[in-house]
Amino acid sequence: MRLRQPRVPLTNSSDWDVDSRPILEGIERNSGRILNIFRTLAHHPKLLKRWTVFANHVLYGSTLPARERELIILRTGYLCGSGYEWAQHAEIARRCGLSDAEIERIAEGPAAPGWSDDDRLLLTATDELSEDKFISEPTWTQLSERWNTQQLLDIVFAVGQYTLVSMALNTFGVQLEDDTDAFPPSLFIDGAFPLPRDRPS
Repeated sequence: MRLRQPRVPLTNSSDWDVDSRPILEGIERNSGRILNIFRTLAHHPKLLKRWTVFANHVLYGSTLPARERELIILRTGYLCGSGYEWAQHAEIARRCGLSDAEIERIAEGPAAPGWSDDDRLLLTATDELSEDKFISEPTWTQLSERWNTQQLLDIVFAVGQYTLVSMALNTFGVQLEDDTDAFPPSLFIDGAFPLPRDRPS
């Protein structure tokens, strides 16, 4: 994590109100636990309530295939230096068809050997959005040949959503759950997830 201790403490059930309680209890019923990100955001129940609608669309309602969605999310989390985001979505990405080798290769970016043309194009678009807040004309043209309009919108909003989430996770100091593997260990330096510029080449 960028911070070793949370700046914003986790809430517990006694802290929840009429806005946050149904959301958090629903998450617990569906997944068996409440992740630290939700326990943190529960300090601001109305924000949690409204953000959750958008977050659920990007994660569960996207028109992108799950594997490609996770490729974008992991690259975004990596570029933001968010160890929490990376660890949570590395686990999801495995379930969506990305291999451990592909997950590690995401840190190397679109120029790494081994990507298909389609994967490289999505990684390039993610990098452009992260660095310039804009997809270049050549990249947009190629994306448009592969993806429909709704999918193009979902690409942009996936990068935007997970940039926002990564900023929140990093700044609030949300820590990994005890049972979450900080995968892959090779990306961590002295137990911390480095910014891309700090990663050994």
